[in-house]
Amino acid sequence: MEENVQSVSNEIGTIRITDEVVAIIAGIAAMEVPGVTSMSGGIAGGIAEALGRKNLSKGVKVEVGEKEAAIDLYIIVEYGYRIPEVAWAIQERVKNAVEDMTGLKVVEVNIHIQGVNIEREHRKELLEEQSKSR
Repeated sequence: MEENVQSVSNEIGTIRITDEVVAIIAGIAAMEVPGVTSMSGGIAGGIAEALGRKNLSKGVKVEVGEKEAAIDLYIIVEYGYRIPEVAWAIQERVKNAVEDMTGLKVVEVNIHIQGVNIEREHRKELLEEQSKSR
């Protein structure tokens, strides 16, 4: 698999930023938003976690050009939070974090809601309500 690397040269040398670095920055920024339970990494992310490695770029796909980046995030939202508000907050936080830390212009931050996390209490209440209505 070929790794995309963004390079900036100056009189002292070259700075290289890989896609993985941008993905890690985006993933950490997204997890800081209230209402985000986790990132959805699919089967590869699940295998890495099962092997004891924490994948900080789990649930993040990036495309980095010379000066711009597009980011897709796959997230699980906590039950009770307004999904559009959580998504907007993620977009802003990720855009600002990536632009501040890398100097790249973020042209897209696409949010893919993969599920809703229901806490045990909510799950228990829902099951009780369902059993009463039957």
